[in-house]
Amino acid sequence: MKIPEQLEEVIKHFSSFQGIGEKTATRFALSLLNWDKTRISHFSEAIENLLTVGKCPKCGFLAVENECRLCEQSNHRHTHQICVVESITDCMAIQKSLTYSGHYHILNGVLNPLMGVGPEEIGVEGLLSRIQERNYTEVILAINSTVEGDATCSYIRDQLPEKVRVERIGFGLPMGGSLEYVDALTITKALENRKQF
Repeated sequence: MKIPEQLEEVIKHFSSFQGIGEKTATRFALSLLNWDKTRISHFSEAIENLLTVGKCPKCGFLAVENECRLCEQSNHRHTHQICVVESITDCMAIQKSLTYSGHYHILNGVLNPLMGVGPEEIGVEGLLSRIQERNYTEVILAINSTVEGDATCSYIRDQLPEKVRVERIGFGLPMGGSLEYVDALTITKALENRKQF
């Protein structure tokens, strides 16, 4: 059945979102048709305003101007710590936990030589320069526990001077999780990251 080209175009854009299939994209697009013109206009304006959002040149977080809110608040944070994360969403998750009050650095990826992703592509040089310039004494690697994530952590650790303390966040069993349903890698990580009780 042929639908208007305008609607097809909207469905195509929604379908390009990660995790959104054609059926869901179609539902989204049809929902928009039920909105009044003012609401559609505000939605369109909000999307256009995304053009003003970029990445902070210092830490890689979202910024509307040169500096992001995290860097603006850097004087109120622990200045000796920097937490290295893989993505903006990882940074947001740590922020939401309210358990960390140091600085951040977002790599926007991990090393993956098979896909042509080396240290230059994820900006490791920028991280190392920043650590040297700011004299951070503690680096926390909050990178996902995958083969690529482990390789990225090892690479960064090997590039840092010995005086810098490097830690990796613990991985293991989720709260309330049952051992019988947990995969072998998660159990291995839980045993590796055990603490004295």
